[in-house]
Amino acid sequence: MILPGATIGIVGGGQLGRMTALAAARLGYRSHVFSPDADGPAKQVTPYATTAAYDDHVALKRFADAIDVATYEFENVPLDTAKALSMLKPLRPGPGALEIAQDRLKEKYFLRGIGVATTAFRPIENAEQLKRAVADIGPRGVLKTVRLGYDGKGQVMIGPDTDLEATWTELGVAVAELESFVDFVCELSSIVARGEKGEIAAYPVVENRHINHILDTTVAPAEVPAKVAAEAERIGRYVAERLDLVGLLAVEMFLTKSGDLFVNELAPRPHNSGHWTIDACVTSQFEQLVRAICGLPLGSTERHSNAVMRNLIGDEVETWREALNDPTAHLHLYGKGKPSPGRKMGHVTRLLPKD
Repeated sequence: MILPGATIGIVGGGQLGRMTALAAARLGYRSHVFSPDADGPAKQVTPYATTAAYDDHVALKRFADAIDVATYEFENVPLDTAKALSMLKPLRPGPGALEIAQDRLKEKYFLRGIGVATTAFRPIENAEQLKRAVADIGPRGVLKTVRLGYDGKGQVMIGPDTDLEATWTELGVAVAELESFVDFVCELSSIVARGEKGEIAAYPVVENRHINHILDTTVAPAEVPAKVAAEAERIGRYVAERLDLVGLLAVEMFLTKSGDLFVNELAPRPHNSGHWTIDACVTSQFEQLVRAICGLPLGSTERHSNAVMRNLIGDEVETWREALNDPTAHLHLYGKGKPSPGRKMGHVTRLLPKD
């Protein structure tokens, strides 16, 4: 057990790191943030920070000497960095979960290997393979980069009239993945925490609604049949177990019209669709992460209210005054600079009576 008073190292300086550091402080922990940006959201809430490139192993060693346990707030941390850090201090979740989650093909193969359903997919290395894959799995799909894609970046919709040669050239990568298009009813998230002894705590399953491929609104709990929510939670628990994860895991999945669930993505970290837990649950996802990686008992995931969380994206952040005038609203601003299209600047969670 890593006791209060210890220092948690957070790799990454964004808003997830910021909210993790704030939760850690409530439990009496210090947080030390490692990231290349000097004024990221996470660095604004703690005096302990290292500003260096992720592949600066001299700086990484100094960082490790200053902390007791480490975690990360985004899954595109270089794998070599994660492995090197894990040799110096406990890193939770470990590099194995990170390696799977940061590569779409590895993620799909892992899920299929443990019996979890995903949409049909094919690895693509050239335009000819893309043509054969389209002929194999259907004319409608999504061509995705294997790495570094998020919020719709690195994704191209494929349809019957798509120029596949030009599309492959424009994507500009050596390896990609073609996924069959899923005609889904809604997207769901299951967020689970897992402790060092294998104990698991799961949050209510939520529904995610996107605009322009970016999460706009999360509705908690999801308005789906109880058996669907139970299955989504079961999948979240099962994947966390098979990853041997210590920390927090978000499992995004599609619900089809036939009632099937296809897992779309894994995130071994706090997740945008879990922000509502700060204001509506006994234990937020960020406090739960701190508890899990420090070996503390996991907290209650019970919600005391229903909630609707909405991201403030780009210029929408200018509506923050309206949120302050709404007695049902809880405003969270991330301390970022100038808004730009697609940039998450904050979020507002509105609480509703619990069903």
